[in-house]
Order: sequence, then C-alpha cells, then structure tokens
Amino acid sequence: MNLNHSIRAVRQPRRLAALCTIAFVLVLGAAFSAGAAEPKNVFHAPVYVTLQASNAVENMQTGQVFGNLPSAHYDAVSPDGKYLLVSSANLPKAYLLDAHSGKPLATFDVGPTPQGVIIGPDSRCGLAVSAGDGTVTVIDLKTRKAVRAIAVGKTPHNALFTADGKFAYVTLQGQGAVAVLDMRTLTKIAEFPVPGLDHPHNLDLSANGKILWIRGLVSKVAAVDLKTHKVLAVIPVGLGHAGIDVIPGGRYVFTGAIADHVVDVIDPATFKVIKRIDVGQGPHGVRTSRDGRRVYVGVTGTHKVAVIDTRTLKVVAQIPTHGNLPFWVAVAGNP
Repeated sequence: MNLNHSIRAVRQPRRLAALCTIAFVLVLGAAFSAGAAEPKNVFHAPVYVTLQASNAVENMQTGQVFGNLPSAHYDAVSPDGKYLLVSSANLPKAYLLDAHSGKPLATFDVGPTPQGVIIGPDSRCGLAVSAGDGTVTVIDLKTRKAVRAIAVGKTPHNALFTADGKFAYVTLQGQGAVAVLDMRTLTKIAEFPVPGLDHPHNLDLSANGKILWIRGLVSKVAAVDLKTHKVLAVIPVGLGHAGIDVIPGGRYVFTGAIADHVVDVIDPATFKVIKRIDVGQGPHGVRTSRDGRRVYVGVTGTHKVAVIDTRTLKVVAQIPTHGNLPFWVAVAGNP
C-alpha cells in the first residue's frame, strides 16, 4: 500500500471530524445569539411600564426611559399611539407625554392620591382617578386641559371605557361598588354593588362587552353581567391585588397578585382558574399584546417584565427593566 495514500486516508476522517466540530460550534453560537435576541422579539409594539421607585416610564420595545415623573404609578397609551397619560402615586398630578419621544406635553391637577388613568377609544378623552377626592378628572388631550371633575363615590381606584366610548366604569374600592359615567354628559348616571367583592380594584371588559371582570383588593376576582348587574362568579386568585386583562378574543382572563408570585389564568366559560404561572415575586400590572399572543407582567419584586405565551401558558422571557418597581403596564393596541 502507498504510504502517502495511507496518510491521506487517515487525515480525511480527521478533517471531517474537525469540520463537523466547527459546524456544531457555529450552530450552537447561532442558537445562543437567537436566544439573546429573543427579548427584543417579544415586543412587537410599544409596551410602557411605570417604574414607580425610579420616577420613570420605560418603553420596553425601544429601551427608552422617560424620567422626571414623580412616583410614576399608573399609565395608559392612546389607541392612536400618540399620547401617554401617567399618574403619580404621591403627588396630586397626572402627566401627558408624547408617547414616541417622552416629551412632556401637560401636567394636570387631579386631586389627592391619584390612581388609575385611561384614554378613550377616540384618543381624545382621558380619565384620571383621585381616591382622596372621590372624583374622576376628565382630560381633553387635544386642548390639553382638565375639563371637569366628576364626583363618583368613596375611594375610586380605576376606570374603563366601553368600546364605543359612550360610557365608563369606575371601581369604588371604598364602598364595594362600581360607578357608571355617561361620557356624553360627563355625569355619573348609576352605581351597582359587587356582592362578594368588598374592595373592587382594577377592571376589564369581556371581548363582547357584556361582562365586567373586576380584580379585588384581596385575592378575588368577580365577573359581573352588565345587563343585570348580577355577579356571575367570585373566583379565588393569588394573594393581594393586581391588574386584570381579558385577552383579545376573550379566550382567557389573566390577573396578577402583588403579594404572591403567580399570574392566574381564568377560563371565562367556566369561571375557573385553569393555571397558575410562577413569574417571580410581586406581579401587578398585566396587559396583553394586541394580537393576544403574549401577556406582559410587571414583576415588582424582581424589577423585570415577564412575558407569557398565551398558547402554551408558559413564561418565555424575563426582561430586566431600567429602573425599579415596574408597577403598571400599558400596551399600544390594548391600552
């Protein structure tokens, strides 16, 4: 046998093995790169998170941080994506910002102990709740003026517009009830109790607009038929209070638990919790992407935003915020 031929025969498998090793390393490196890029890919639209202990709001999609917002508490983004409305936890103020640049546009006096803020479906009218005054301040975003303060009841907490913008619902944490506002006359027109839920806290509407889902201050969720005001169910959930969100299409209802470490997933057809998802200590703000594919959760104890896949009901990312105490979440397309 020719010696050179034998040497070549030995070297070829070695070369092949080396090439396979290089290929494996390249594929592995690409996989790690894809994993590293994943957090950016989970934000397909702006997601605004209040960083209450850092006096700021962060756009998680871009990494922009809008500062000089004392104890930024609740926030809402307008449906047209132009405006961001933010309440302060400690000052009787609400702030209007350009949602793209973070540029301050106006500051409003809304009464002591501000809580929830919301922007209507026409992107023109905003509401800011004052728990201390028992009022909801109506804000014209175009003229950038506070139009009226509507007396609603004892210790209001958060507000929600109907899809057509004609009415708004306000939780009355201090009296176990919900106020109904007529947004055409800017008056309170009704109020109904929520038996079994002593302290109504945050709220959202079902996909068909017929059921009001209310997160209580202490470990319960109520589902209320808006036609009859009958409580359809009171559901035990995680400890403490939190946000609540009906995902687009209405398949699930998600709610956090600031004194716990879980996000509860409720089946609205059975009024049962079907899964408890561990996201870390202190989940509060909960909001779904416009397409209903992801749920974003502000995890106050870990200073992260957890991202849940609504198909698998699993956490797919834990993304650190550029500040502390991510409290509330507003999502473009699902404000």
